[in-house]
Amino acid sequence: MKTIVSTENAPSTIGTYSQAVKVRNTVYLSGQIPLVPETMEVVSDDFAEQAEQVFKNLVAVCEAAGGEINDMVKVNIFMTDLANFATVNDIMSKYFAEPYPARAAIQVSALPKGVDIEIDGIMEIPNVA
Repeated sequence: MKTIVSTENAPSTIGTYSQAVKVRNTVYLSGQIPLVPETMEVVSDDFAEQAEQVFKNLVAVCEAAGGEINDMVKVNIFMTDLANFATVNDIMSKYFAEPYPARAAIQVSALPKGVDIEIDGIMEIPNVA
């Protein structure tokens, strides 16, 4: 049985998808781009500010699903320029503690709304005894 995860603390969807889908303890998070939830506008043209907003959005969806960002086991990072990889590492280190999730970083030619970064992933919520 799947449960749709939705929160006003992350950008609303702009297409035919859900913010996340939960199946038992596994949560599949849709890609988050650097939209400010309240305005649905891109936070800034600055890459670091965009990356920070994406992680804030991921935190909101993880919490809405009943977990936390450190419960993510797989992260896919899409960037329009891999030269920004070090910046992503710096910002990611503020949100994740070891052990870090598995990760892929992929350069793409374009992302929705002309942003520079999008992140999706999979979260495994621990069983609470």
